[in-house]
This record gives sequence, structure tokens and C-alpha cells, in this order.
Amino acid sequence: MRNTHSILVTGGAGYIGSHTVRLLASQGYKVVVLDNLVFGHELAIVDPEVELVVGDTGDRELVSGLFEKHAFDAVVHFAAFAYVGESVTNPLKYYRNNTAEPLALLEVMQRTGCKVFVFSSTCATYGVPENLPIRETNPQNPINPYGRSKLMVEWMLEDCDRAWGLRSACLRYFNASGCSEDGRIGEDHNPETHLIPRVLMALIGEIEHIEVFGTDYDTPDGTCIRDYIHVDDLAEAHALALEKLLSGGASLRCNLGTGVGVSVREIIDAVEEVTGKSVPLRHGPRREGDPPSLVADPALAAEVLGWKARRLDVRDMVRSAWAWVNGPSGGRFPPNVHPQVR
Repeated sequence: MRNTHSILVTGGAGYIGSHTVRLLASQGYKVVVLDNLVFGHELAIVDPEVELVVGDTGDRELVSGLFEKHAFDAVVHFAAFAYVGESVTNPLKYYRNNTAEPLALLEVMQRTGCKVFVFSSTCATYGVPENLPIRETNPQNPINPYGRSKLMVEWMLEDCDRAWGLRSACLRYFNASGCSEDGRIGEDHNPETHLIPRVLMALIGEIEHIEVFGTDYDTPDGTCIRDYIHVDDLAEAHALALEKLLSGGASLRCNLGTGVGVSVREIIDAVEEVTGKSVPLRHGPRREGDPPSLVADPALAAEVLGWKARRLDVRDMVRSAWAWVNGPSGGRFPPNVHPQVR
């Protein structure tokens, strides 16, 4: 039987959003993507039955029209700016886009009676963790406007739950990595800040070298440790959270990670093993604000969603990213046809 639920996915032409949209479409959901294409890619929407609307989440008139037309049962919200450094130098840009625009969206949802919201949150809401691995009971003390802008949305969702029964899932994920396993869609950011694609960029000569920021941390090899999670695992978690809420489940907040820490040095070693090539690198000083280690405790996600990351070998994440780089598109989507909203 075909799934009859109608879903609005904001930011669905972006990296994690497009992988989730593809999965939801394969599960039979009627999916409409709203994306301003500032960072998203039209050709990341690979299912012909998915409608792409170019526009802003904060455009109340546009969003209201979409709700009137499609009578959405739920919203999956990815649309956000996610450059931590930029959030420090231009905080109002982040509070407007990441906090004020979801507020406008929630107002439309309240008016139309849509009461299911899956939110792309982040481990940045924790700030520098007091304990590892990071559990949902850890204090949320973000140290930059990006993390604060996301935490404010979490607070809004809690208040909306109490006030008018909005049920939400706040999914705090760690380092999204890899590309679709069939190579059709992948990671294409400008600028690119994620480690694995930057190491591959250094490997193929797009940048001169990869810089390792700090080699004297209190970690086994002196480099920072992070929890790398495959983007397809993240997509599966969003689908499970959506299903749970649509079936009447209560609001939830949980981490999405593997529970396994991988160092910068280990990522570089994995790239060299997978590609058979030597990565040009330089060692630099620590970056201010970089914690030595960030690793999730994913136990709650397993308990409330029945979800566990299935792709645990970082070499598999590297292989999928390397296949995307070596595929027909060369790791890049063609330019968008529609104009960007801003």
C-alpha cells in the first residue's frame, strides 16, 4: 500500500536533506522540497515525483500557499546555515536564517494544524562537553552563534509542544560523512569545510594540501577525534523519527552518531589506504575552540527509534566519497538553473 502522507522538506536539496528526500520518496511519501538553492542543488533531487519549490522557509506567503495546496502531515526541517566561523563574525545572519525563519514556518504549521516536526539539530548545542561520550543529559552550552541558533529552535519546539501539541524530533548529529552508495548524489559545498572531502580535494590537487590543526592534543595520536557518521545512516534516522511521530509517538531528543571516535590522522590514513595515494599535508597550530574529542553516545536513539548506524568503518565512508569524486560529475553538481533566492 502506498504511503499517503504528504511531507514538506525544507533544505531538501542540500547534502543531508537530499539523501533523506531520496529515502522518503522511496518509502512512498509524497515529498515537496522547499530550498532557496543558496547551498542546495537542483540535481540532488533525483526522484522525478519529488516537487522542488525554490524559495525561503521564512516566506510566510509562499509557505502558507504550499500548506494550502498540499495539506502537509509533517515537516522535516534541514534549511540552515552551518559555518561556525561565519556565525561568529556575522551572528545576525544565523539568527535570522536558523532561528527566525523556522519561527515563521512554525506559525504557519500552528495555523494549519500540522503537528509533526523533525528538526536537523547538531552536537554543537552541547558546546565543549563535560563528559564523554556525549549523552542527551549533558548540559547544552553552545559556544558559538551557530549552536545557539539551533538550540533556540529546540527551545521553541519544546514550548510549542506544551502550548499546542506540536510533536517534534530534535536529532543532534555529529560529523556527517560519505555519499550515496550508488554514487548518484554526494557532498558538494562551497566553501567546503568537512574533513573527508577536503582531504580528497588535496589528493586531486584542488587545494595544495590539507592542514592538520594541532598534533599535541591529549589523544592517542595527538590529533582531534570526532564521531563520523555516514549520511545514509542519518537519512534512515530521520525517516524513523518521522514514522514514529506520524504514528503518534511523543517528542524526542537524541544524538545521532556511531559512538566510535576517529582521529584526523586516522581519516588521512584511511584516505591513503582507500586511494593508494599520498595525501599532501601540513601541520599547524590548534584552532581556538576545537575540543580534543567529540563522540556521541547513541544509546537513546537505539532505544526510542530502533536506530543504529550500520556503516561503521570510516574506510567505507571514504570509499563512497571517493566514488563520488571519481564519478561522472567529478564530485560536483552542475550549476542550478533556477535563480537563488538570496
